[in-house]
Amino acid sequence: MNADNVKAQMRKGILEYCILSILSREDSYAPKIIAELKAAQMIVVEGTLYPILTRQKNQGLLTYRWEESPQGPPRKYYSLSEEGRRTLAQLDESWEELVEQVRAIRYGKKEDNITTVEPIEL
Repeated sequence: MNADNVKAQMRKGILEYCILSILSREDSYAPKIIAELKAAQMIVVEGTLYPILTRQKNQGLLTYRWEESPQGPPRKYYSLSEEGRRTLAQLDESWEELVEQVRAIRYGKKEDNITTVEPIEL
């Protein structure tokens, strides 16, 4: 097994979540999103980002507007829609659950961390 390939697949799987997370903080345009992903070592090229942005826009998760740029052509700024914010909140919960589950598998559960739930009588 090639660890680099697995790592790339893991990144690819969470890229959409990361893009929504970036846009939850501020509206942004593609080159700035790419720079932020690269800074976080979630390396991505424009050819990867644009199809995701288009898909998220088509799903109603994003909206966009054009703004004049101080240098060069106008920039297309993306922002989260209300549906995008709801989806991100759901993904936040899913992410926390996933991290917990992977840690439990990787490191095992300790008996003192396991809580029991009493059955409810109907």
